[in-house]
Amino acid sequence: MSSNVVFSWLLLLSFAFLPQYSAANTTSSKEADVTFKALYHAQWGSTQPCRETALNKVSVCSNALRNEGNAPFILHHPSSTKVAVLIHGLSDSPFFMREIANTLFEEGYSVIVPLLPGHGKREADDDMSDWDIAERWQSHVDDVLALADEMGDTLIVGGFSTGGALAVEHYLGGDENIDGLMLFSGALALSDNAEGMSRIWGIKLLAQIIDGTYETHGPNPYKYPNVAGFAGLELMDLINTIRDKLEEGAQIDVPLFVAHSQADATTPIHGVERLIQSSKGPNTFFVIDESYALCHADLVVSPQLLQAMQFNASMVNQQEMCAVPKANPLFSTMDFMLREYAKQF
Repeated sequence: MSSNVVFSWLLLLSFAFLPQYSAANTTSSKEADVTFKALYHAQWGSTQPCRETALNKVSVCSNALRNEGNAPFILHHPSSTKVAVLIHGLSDSPFFMREIANTLFEEGYSVIVPLLPGHGKREADDDMSDWDIAERWQSHVDDVLALADEMGDTLIVGGFSTGGALAVEHYLGGDENIDGLMLFSGALALSDNAEGMSRIWGIKLLAQIIDGTYETHGPNPYKYPNVAGFAGLELMDLINTIRDKLEEGAQIDVPLFVAHSQADATTPIHGVERLIQSSKGPNTFFVIDESYALCHADLVVSPQLLQAMQFNASMVNQQEMCAVPKANPLFSTMDFMLREYAKQF
C-alpha cells in the first residue's frame, strides 16, 4: 500500500472520529443562542447585534438597554458539558457577574448570565412598580435554567444577592437537575429595618408612591442609582417563601458555595447561615471578617472589574459608607475557593 493511500485512510479516520462531539456541541451552541436571544426579543420587542464581540461569548443587545455592559450573555466552552448559571442582583446587571463567570469558564463551564426583567434598561419605571415583577423574575429564571439543562449534563446555579435567593427558591421548588448552588452576598435576610417595614399593612402601595418616577441613570453605568422600595418588598416576599420552605423541612442536598461579608448590613450573614444549617453538604463557606468592612455590593468586585466600572464618584457623597464601590481585598482568595468548589463536579 502506498504512503499516499495510507495518509488518505488516516485522514478519513480523523474526520470520522474527531468532529463528532465538536459538531454536536456547535449545533447545541447555535440552538442555545437562538433560544437565549428569543427570551429577550419577547421582553424588549427587538434585539440587535452587539458592537463588542469576543471569542466564545454571545451577548444580546438592544436599544432598550442603558449600554452593552448591561446585556445578558453566554460564554460557550468548546469542549465541556458542564454549565453554570449566574444571576445578578436587584438594581444591577450581568456586568457584576463578569469576573465570576470568567472563573467558571476557565474551570471548564459554559456560563449563562441572564438579565432579570426590569433591569439594565434606559426606562424601568413600569417594571419596578409592577405587582408581578417577582413572578417575572422567577419565570425568567425558570426559562434560563430549562435552556441550561439542555446544554449539558452538569448544572450549577447561583448568583449575587437577589440572584442567589432566586437560585435557592428555584432549587427548593423541586428542580432535581441542579448539581450545586452558589451564593455571593446571598439575600436570604435583610436589615432589621427593612424586614420590619415589610410587615406593615399596605406598605407596597405606599412604596410605589414614595418611589415615584424610577431613576435609572446615575454614577454607575451598570447599576441603577437606587433600589426601588417596591422591588425590595418583592424580594422580601421571596425570602419569606424560602424561609417557609426551610421551616417545613426542606433541605439542600447539593454542595453549597457561600461567600459573605460579616460587615454586610444590607443582607446580614445570618440568612445564609440558616441555609447552611439545612444543607447536607459538602459546603464551602467563605466568610470575610468584619474587620475588612466589606460592603454588600463589593464582594463580587475585583480590581479589574472596578477599573472597568468607570464609576463617577463626583455624583455621590463620598463620605457616605458604601457610596463608592471598592474592590474586595480577598477576591483572589474567594476566586481560588470557587475554583476548588467547581472542580468537584
